[in-house]
Amino acid sequence: MRPTNAAITAAAVLSLLAALFTQATAHPAGPGDTIAVPVDDALAALPVRDEDRTGYERTKFRHWTDADHDSCSTRSEVLLDEAVTAPEQGARCLLTGRSWYSPYDDIYLTVARALDIDHLVPLAEAWDSGASAWTAGEREAYANDLGDVRALIAVSAASNRSKSDQDPATWQPPATGYRCTYATDWIAVKTRWGLAIDTTEHNALTSILADCPNIPIEVTRAR
Repeated sequence: MRPTNAAITAAAVLSLLAALFTQATAHPAGPGDTIAVPVDDALAALPVRDEDRTGYERTKFRHWTDADHDSCSTRSEVLLDEAVTAPEQGARCLLTGRSWYSPYDDIYLTVARALDIDHLVPLAEAWDSGASAWTAGEREAYANDLGDVRALIAVSAASNRSKSDQDPATWQPPATGYRCTYATDWIAVKTRWGLAIDTTEHNALTSILADCPNIPIEVTRAR
């Protein structure tokens, strides 16, 4: 039986993704390079090693900065970008009105101060998995990463504080429909910054992805 056009197309896509993954692993990516692979392969490519929080202090990740000097800090930039309807912007980037959606708990919020900007991969988790060896400038860049929309996310303060500095082994979004996206984005951020995962984190992500589509992800390396 001759293969259908759909089967040929699917096979071609899988072949291309496999080639991209082979190229990415054979020639490790550096800053500015783009990686495009299925999420399962991206997870498999992350180094697995024990984490170490020795010496961690939140102040070692300077945030929220105003890199473009427009009076809007990184926090405000995320709120502006993720607003469901655009807020009014006052002096010193004071944001009022309109609404935001918090995907962690599937709720809408209408007051900016009711939201936190979450580092999808928490600062402490980043420290544990490689950032302890970074320069102060690299840690600042990580803490204010506006170069990838998955890195920082506006969520309800309650959900962010419930999560704190936990990884997917001990915390997942209460909104179960968001968990595939959360796990996929977690892997993308760790790939972008060349961070490791530990064994329990790896097992948790593997378990989550078992119920998710093996979608391709595209990541531009930050370091």
